[in-house]
Amino acid sequence: MSKQNKVFFIGAGPGDPELITIKGRNLLYKADVVIYAGSLINPELLTGIRAVIYDSAGMTLDEIINLIKKSFDNGKLIVRLHTGDTAFYSAISEQIERLRELNIPYEVIPGVSSASAGAALLGQELTIPEISQSVIFTRIEGRTPVPEKERLGDLAKHGTSMVIFLSVGLIEKVRDELLEGYTEDTPVVVVEKVSWPEEKIVRGTLKDIVELVKNATIQKTALIYIGEALRASEKQLKKESKLYHKDFKHGYRK
Repeated sequence: MSKQNKVFFIGAGPGDPELITIKGRNLLYKADVVIYAGSLINPELLTGIRAVIYDSAGMTLDEIINLIKKSFDNGKLIVRLHTGDTAFYSAISEQIERLRELNIPYEVIPGVSSASAGAALLGQELTIPEISQSVIFTRIEGRTPVPEKERLGDLAKHGTSMVIFLSVGLIEKVRDELLEGYTEDTPVVVVEKVSWPEEKIVRGTLKDIVELVKNATIQKTALIYIGEALRASEKQLKKESKLYHKDFKHGYRK
């Protein structure tokens, strides 16, 4: 199948226009039609491209699919540009289901997740030896329900590093449920609009994070990080991996 007649779902990264992949950038320049995710996408990514551009912010799923089908039938190379990484909360699955019904070929190009960008901003590894070796990506229930077994309070009982998406507008509810598994002094970091010029960082603990977030007037487009591993970006934890230890032997270092 020629690339000139396919739909490419591209993760545009968290906001910084340099954090899109080279593959994604090259396809943007080749595209005939670009349908992008409204205010979530940095408009700098659309500068200089030759494609006809559509903002999907005010469109329904039916309207998006109809536009894709019409463009496909006309032999166009179509880019569906999503924020962050397509693997998290991108709503590509419902679009892909429709494309399969229509026998329209597609390809997904991954992007840099805002979760990774936020950790990078903090200079933070989310998995620290002896402290946390797992990371949970989740959200609290709002207008979009979550499965009962994935309730935030139950996930908190694992005590792992956690990154909570799409939930800062319900920060009090988030705090209350997290306290079912974490202690009040567990570090919390909220990052708003990571990698954008107006990005904002709020550090605190479960005890004071609600007040700090409200004082910073953060209401949306933010990630909530929690877990003991977050102490690594503030102080020496002296927890080192075996990988580079002088006494650790492996296939590449005898």
